[in-house]
Amino acid sequence: MINVLERIEKIRLSRNWSEYELSRRSGLPQTTINTWYRKQQIPTLPSLEKLSEAFGITLSELLADNNDPMEITEQDHHLLQLFHCLKSDQQKSLLHFLESLTDHSPF
Repeated sequence: MINVLERIEKIRLSRNWSEYELSRRSGLPQTTINTWYRKQQIPTLPSLEKLSEAFGITLSELLADNNDPMEITEQDHHLLQLFHCLKSDQQKSLLHFLESLTDHSPF
């Protein structure tokens, strides 16, 4: 399980943001962010959603147990929208094709 506060701190520092900058970008009061660290409090879900928006990542990426936050670009989002328009068998075929191109086959 990840330490949410450490994860937020790591992403914030990787972007060279101060707590003030994170506050400004997320719309959360800087005192709230500072209190999380002083009292070791887990942010609320609405706060986590604001943080993920500020970082430009999904909530699941914010809470993911890995070290490299992945940003979803507009092109990635468009690809996902198109993928969801396909029938199940078409999705499987497309995945198989993409895996053959990238050598990332799960099999």
